Amino acid sequence: MIQIAYPWELFLVVIPFIFRYILPKTQENIVTGLKVPFFENIAKSFGNTRSNSANISYLKYLAALIWILIVISGSGIQWLGKPLPVQQSGRDLLLAIDLSGSMQTPDMVTNGQNVTRIDIVKNVAHEFIDNRTGDRLGLILFGSAPYLQTPLTFDRHTVAQMLDDATIGLAGEQTAIGDAIGLTVKKLMDYQDGDKALILLTDGGNNAGVLQPLDAAKLAAKEHIKIYTIGIGASQMTVQGMFGARTINPSSDLDVNTLKQIAALTGGQFFRAEDGDSLRNIYAHINQLEPVKADSVIVRPITPFYPWSLGLALILSFILVLLKARRQL
Repeated sequence: MIQIAYPWELFLVVIPFIFRYILPKTQENIVTGLKVPFFENIAKSFGNTRSNSANISYLKYLAALIWILIVISGSGIQWLGKPLPVQQSGRDLLLAIDLSGSMQTPDMVTNGQNVTRIDIVKNVAHEFIDNRTGDRLGLILFGSAPYLQTPLTFDRHTVAQMLDDATIGLAGEQTAIGDAIGLTVKKLMDYQDGDKALILLTDGGNNAGVLQPLDAAKLAAKEHIKIYTIGIGASQMTVQGMFGARTINPSSDLDVNTLKQIAALTGGQFFRAEDGDSLRNIYAHINQLEPVKADSVIVRPITPFYPWSLGLALILSFILVLLKARRQL
């Protein structure tokens, strides 16, 4: 199906022809500065008079064709393809990642090696982001205060890149869980349609900010925001001291009870990640969430004609310039 975006521009085609017949013609018997009495006889002898007239007519037709192609290019003639239904995902998903100082603790074991908590989070969360095709994702980084690092977007590559660039202490050394949830509510409350969820990952308890985690969770529940909480950190870790090796609990600051209550208040789930494999399994489980399908959106692919018509006009203009230059030689 052909569609014209600016049909009124097609009337510009007749403007040169109107001017051609309205404006007075130039007189052909203008006295020239240099007279060559025998020129007409020479031209008649070689038959150039008729050929010159024919060349002038061809140049006029060529110029008219170029003008028509330019007008067609500006009118926005398009070819509309067949209607195609496109399914939309109704899920708006925010990731809230703790960047407090304790996330630098190297107690996460993956492939037999100890790595820091933030390193394993970046690795596993990157895989999770890559698998969320069709969802609108956003990233919140929090420490002593929360910051919206990436607003909701379908650009998963940007979200993953922003997470990779995050550094410990960027948002402060403490942990403001309640404020992170509050910022999530503020950013998601403007999106009325679709399913809204937050995946909050932390290794400590709320010790900063102005909003208590449970109060923030109640606000999230009113906005129908489901919160999945992940407590990260090993339960045991061997460290070397002055009197030899000893076993400690590096996750003693993790407030498991509060994280469980947050998840329960909002209809989510609480998960405990003590190593890299368990964290990967948690994200794989969350990834099984079925996105809410919205109504299908009908789109029609559009193919514009102007590249062809304008390109042809440029080629013909180049030919016209060459013909005029040859005629003047």
